[in-house]
Parts: sequence; structure tokens; C-alpha cells
Amino acid sequence: MTVLVAIILVALVFDFLNGFHDAANSIATVVSTRVLSPQVAVVWAAFFNFVAAFLLGTHVAKTIGTGMIDISVVSQEVILAGLIGAIFWNLFTWYYGIPVSSSHALVGGYAGAAVAKAGFDSLILSGWTKPLAFIVLAPIIGLGLGLSMSVLVAWIFRRWHPTRLDRFFRRGQLVSAACYSLGHGGNDAQKTMGIITGLLVASGKLQEFVVPLWVVLVSHAAIALGTLFGGWRIVKTMGTKITKLQPVGGFCAETAGAITIVGATLGGIPVSTTHTITGAIMGVGATRRLSAVKWGVAGRIVWAWVLTIPIAAAVAAAVYPLLATWLN
Repeated sequence: MTVLVAIILVALVFDFLNGFHDAANSIATVVSTRVLSPQVAVVWAAFFNFVAAFLLGTHVAKTIGTGMIDISVVSQEVILAGLIGAIFWNLFTWYYGIPVSSSHALVGGYAGAAVAKAGFDSLILSGWTKPLAFIVLAPIIGLGLGLSMSVLVAWIFRRWHPTRLDRFFRRGQLVSAACYSLGHGGNDAQKTMGIITGLLVASGKLQEFVVPLWVVLVSHAAIALGTLFGGWRIVKTMGTKITKLQPVGGFCAETAGAITIVGATLGGIPVSTTHTITGAIMGVGATRRLSAVKWGVAGRIVWAWVLTIPIAAAVAAAVYPLLATWLN
């Protein structure tokens, strides 16, 4: 029982770090456009991270808990090794200010530990199709929606005076930032919910995979708390190094990101909020001119995305035998 509680706490630490790491995604646009101060922005984002607990269901949690790894392989050692792999990569990339996907770090670590225990047969290959596809599709959809919204907004408001336009979209960004944070909390907190519920099933505390209410609430509370503390090292990269944003651009990027993430969440698809908002920001920047996007920075971010799953998996696979020896 003590080990079970300890692993649940580690899962919540990961959830906290997810919010801490991804706070930049939630607030970078609204801070870089100076609509909100960083301190107010993180409170705004954290609040809507938590509110998502009551709106977006548990579809992603079920995908993570039962759709990607054979539940019969799941054990306390597998869960803990997977979390350690994900936490390692989260902290490493946070230190160097690289916005990567906490989500893919988690599924990579989880898969690496499962493979270390039972080989590749432990993976439910059909369950990996959508998550892997959306590594590519999420930023492309975000980019396409961000670009399309920017063009549409520019046409609709083409006769507005710049001062009036700026004032209108400063208010609009409060709504778009809230919607984005709602999607972020809804998708990312559910990944931890899936891990904890899978652990409870593997430990015999639950007979079937149904996410308990207390797991929903503590998972959303942990990610909201992490967002509240904020991963400041990444804010500058997301908010200013990819492209320069005005309130109208920030609104378009956040709305594009929110549509993509909420849609994926309702479809039970775990996606990277980092990938999505980065693509949306790039799409908004590209409407001005292609050179407005700093493609060198974007390229380094993409390399970090590519490495996330394999590195988290490798760390988890290396840690698993040690934990199996220690906990048995």
C-alpha cells in the first residue's frame, strides 16, 4: 500500500511538472502581446486547467490506460519506470528552455518500461496509430488553422482602425487564452489520470478501468498548480523567438490551438499541446511573410520532438530492471 501511494504521488509530481513545463504554452502568447502580466496570466491559465475537469470527460485517460499498453503487463514497476523516464526528459528540456511534449515523454516512458518487462508484444500497436500520427498532424492542423484564422480575421476586420482592432483583440485574447488553457488541462491531465487508474487496476484496487472522481480532481489540481508556478524558461522561446505576435495574432494562435486540442480530447486522442500551439504560432507568423518565422528555432524544437519518445523510453527501460529488483 505504501508503494502504491508513493507511485501515485510520483504520478502527480509528473502532472505538476507537466503544468510547470507547459505553462509557457498556455501563457506565452497572452504575455508576449502584453495583454496580461505573467503573474495574472498563470492564474488565468491554472484556473481553466482545473475547470476542464468538469467539461471534457475521460476519453484520453481511457486511451492511455487501456488502449496503448496491454493492461496485463502493467505493474507498479512499469508505471514508476515510465514516470521516471518522462520526468527526466521534462526536467532536462525545461532546463535548456526547449518546449517539448510532456505527453509524448509520458507515453514513451510507459512504452519503454513495458517493453523492458514483456517485449514489444506488450504494445497494442493499433492504439498507437492516432497518437503517433498526431505528432505530425497536431502542429500541421494548428499551423493551418492559425494561418486560416489570421487571413479570415484580416479580411473581416480590414476596415477597422488599428487602435480599435488592438483594443478589441486584447479583450478577445482573454477568451482565447481561457479556451486554450481549458483544452490543455483537459488533454494533459487525463494522461496522468490514465496512468493512475491503470495502476489501481493493476494493483487490484479497481476491478475495471473506470476513472474515480478523486483521480480526476487531484490530476487537474496538480497540473493547475504546476501551471501556477510556471516554466518561465520556455515562455521566451514560445512567445518571442518563433515569431513576434500582436493581440490579433495571439487570439488566432490560441483559438487555433484550442480548437485542435479540444477536438482531439473529445476524440480520445492524446496530443501534444506544445506541438499544437507551436504550429499555430508559426501559422500566424507565416501570414505576414515566411521570414517572420524563425525557422532555425523551429527546427531545433522539431528535433527535440523527434527525440522525446525514444529518449524517455530508453531511460524508462534502463530504470525498469533496477525497480523490479528493488520492489520485489
